[in-house]
Amino acid sequence: MELRFDRGTIVLDDPPPGLDAGNLPGTLWDPRVRSYRAPASRYADLQVALRVAGVRYADTVRRAVRTPAPWNAPELRGYQEAALTAWQVADCRGTVVLPTGSGKTRLAIAAMARSGCAALCLVPTRVLLEQWCRELERHCGRAVGCYGNGIRRLAPITVSTFASAERHMDRIGSHFDLLVVDEAHHVAGGVYADACDMSTAAARLGLTATPPREREALARLGAVLGPVVYELAVGDLTGSFLAPFDLATLLVELTAAERAEYDAETAVFRDVFVRFRAMRPAASWSDFARAANRSNEGRRALSAWRRAKRILSYPAAKREALAALLARHTESRILVFTSDNETAYAVSCEHLIMPITCDIRRRERDAALERFRAGQLRALVSARVLNEGFDVPDADVAIVVGGSHGEREHVQRIGRLLRPAANKRALVYELVARETTEVRQAKRRRAGLAAQVTAQL
Repeated sequence: MELRFDRGTIVLDDPPPGLDAGNLPGTLWDPRVRSYRAPASRYADLQVALRVAGVRYADTVRRAVRTPAPWNAPELRGYQEAALTAWQVADCRGTVVLPTGSGKTRLAIAAMARSGCAALCLVPTRVLLEQWCRELERHCGRAVGCYGNGIRRLAPITVSTFASAERHMDRIGSHFDLLVVDEAHHVAGGVYADACDMSTAAARLGLTATPPREREALARLGAVLGPVVYELAVGDLTGSFLAPFDLATLLVELTAAERAEYDAETAVFRDVFVRFRAMRPAASWSDFARAANRSNEGRRALSAWRRAKRILSYPAAKREALAALLARHTESRILVFTSDNETAYAVSCEHLIMPITCDIRRRERDAALERFRAGQLRALVSARVLNEGFDVPDADVAIVVGGSHGEREHVQRIGRLLRPAANKRALVYELVARETTEVRQAKRRRAGLAAQVTAQL
């Protein structure tokens, strides 16, 4: 019998007559090659099952090589050491949940250094790809592999974007014994989980600040990377390892014209949405969107919902409040968050603030962040680009003009401010239109945030 790697799967050739290969972990019959096949992620399980059954086999799956020593392993804080220990106790398979700014990358580098395994790190964005490559080269003292940003370079330590991994894992999936996934909640949502299934790595480490809370998503995360083995929230580290912060919610009024338009659009949407929820109370927003797109009435409801959101993105009162806050904090370094790029560019034009959006090229973006770090720029504005993965230097005030994307985005945005500094206390303003859906969304976001709210205006 032979095990071999084939395009992200393990093929079992010529099983002995007494073995029911269909009962082995993850196997299915492939009539095209007349052999049983299993996802590459079940490689270690297959080895164990065959040893237990006493089956002798030839293993031609290309095994990863151990990385050359020495590593310049980073020093870990107490909670990072505890997280690493919990992961090791769980047979080096599981997800660690730590707040933004608490050093998840350092934890992963320490895991790679101690294991000595060839490791593949998956990240969601090109920005994170660059950051991980820089950090890894600083600690392992050699060039690392890279898949993404137009680069295809394989090495014992390699970093890849999720998108590139999906395209190339059928060839590189058997080269690593350790799989590290940053922002692992993307995998829990079903996005890019296939790339993880195409890797033979038995050791798996997921990293996230915002794990899913739904049972189905948690089960998916556990199946792909392992269950949550260690978790700390923002409140557990604030004041000790993260900068303390205050959160102020500023309730603003819509003008009469804005209110009339908002109420009219909301009524069109609510009529269709309420009837849908009455028939399908357990349905998700995605279920509603799919159903609504099948009828003219449903499409009108979705259009009304989008127009209502546009009214809330930057009404007159938010413009005034933003101007007042920028004038109040002239000595601070400020991040302004909006709900969409259109609003980000409007803020940029009104206040001459550098925008950081998906349209800004990397060289210009990096130059802006460096000028922000040096104090030459006092503010940046972004819709979503700064939420996840950016190492934003030295900001101490955030103004959330639009925050309709939920608890996960809220935690990520606040995390941009919490990198510690001497005598630092961060301040977050959230602008919320009174008597709109923003009020309920703000309460839900704050309920999931482990911090004391110090102002309610």
